[in-house]
Amino acid sequence: MLLGTQRINTRGHLEIGGCDTVELAREFSTPLYVMDEATIRAKARELREAYATRYPDSLMLFASKAFMTMAICRIMDEEGYGLDLSSGGEAYTAMKADFPMERTYLHGNNKSVWELEMALDAGVGRLVLDNEREMDLLQEIAASRGASQQVNVLLRVAPGIKPETHSYIQTGQLDTKFGLGITTGCAMRGLAKALRLPNLSVVGIHCHIGSNIMGLDSFEMATRMMIRFAAQVRDELGLTIRELNLGGGVGVRYKSGDQPPSPDAYAEAVITGLHDELEKVGLPHPRLLQEPGRYITGEAGTTLYTIGTIKDVPNIRRFVSVDGGMSDNPRPALYEAKYEAIVANKPDAHITQTVRLAGKHCECDNLIMELPLPNVEPGDILAVQTTGAYNYTMSSNYNRFPRPAVVLVNDGNAEVIVERETLDDLLAYDRIPDRLRRCVKA
Repeated sequence: MLLGTQRINTRGHLEIGGCDTVELAREFSTPLYVMDEATIRAKARELREAYATRYPDSLMLFASKAFMTMAICRIMDEEGYGLDLSSGGEAYTAMKADFPMERTYLHGNNKSVWELEMALDAGVGRLVLDNEREMDLLQEIAASRGASQQVNVLLRVAPGIKPETHSYIQTGQLDTKFGLGITTGCAMRGLAKALRLPNLSVVGIHCHIGSNIMGLDSFEMATRMMIRFAAQVRDELGLTIRELNLGGGVGVRYKSGDQPPSPDAYAEAVITGLHDELEKVGLPHPRLLQEPGRYITGEAGTTLYTIGTIKDVPNIRRFVSVDGGMSDNPRPALYEAKYEAIVANKPDAHITQTVRLAGKHCECDNLIMELPLPNVEPGDILAVQTTGAYNYTMSSNYNRFPRPAVVLVNDGNAEVIVERETLDDLLAYDRIPDRLRRCVKA
């Protein structure tokens, strides 16, 4: 399963973005996140163009929670994207990267006062409100800045759809912490309240049904439900929805058997449903927004590890351990995410065994439960595919592991976009109370 610009070069090594991965491991050490810039840009353009040709009044917002760095902000700006931001930290990253803040949308189910204040100070384009408490907080903050302070908002609603994906990444069902339910009447009540608040300008509605979804039925169903709800809003509240944000969630290839929908098929399903329902209810066409994240960066990312201990449990299995694990990829531990891998220094070698790929943390830290491999030995470089979304952003310092570096590869060049943490970085915010200092050896 070679993805993006990956190929086997003349040295018999895995190459990404024109860079030999064995040389990358040697130069930058491992574990190492490798991001393929050409693939990121290609994925972004494919999806943007699939929607723009069918529905010109559309805007793609990169879901920055998937992979957030200042460099990715610059790439998304160049590709004409906006940003879907989930926190004050993500918003601050966008600001420091000089991203046009009018093309940002701030989400979150429990925004704090400082995050709302930062959003207003930074000129965030839209605030996506999750609940009635956020309406009250935002109204109070905006009013304190003067009657002329108008804040453009969308309301997140839950359409009550459970797509076929892991339960931990379903977000649009009725029993969810996100948004206000349509069928319970909470969404209509929330919109009615927002319309009464003088400093809030309601421009649209938002939903997100889940992540890594392979089928298109759920997306089309959500689209149709949102338009029907928009018609009810018009009839009951007199509000015409100007912006419809349908979230993201389209799947990617983690294993060679995965068959995610193409950008054209994805766009066709959503926009066909959109046109049909708009015609039925007699609504004008709103601006359409989508929030792809995993689709843009997932397959563009590869994590390089160095193989270390190889342990046989007689008549049961072989464990092959690498120098990373759940601190750089918590997804297998969180929700049994599945991956494939290639031995980067001998990718064409004949498969001879099935092993369990183990991390080096003090838990049941298994990255891949059953991994076909050739004969391997300590020092071989292993490349785990499709780690460009929710790996770096979910990484941790568990067991006091420094986070890996991230390099961006393109046309034979490799550039560090996130420095590798050092052991001193791990201690940078540790403090010893004075009463304990006598226990510290000089």
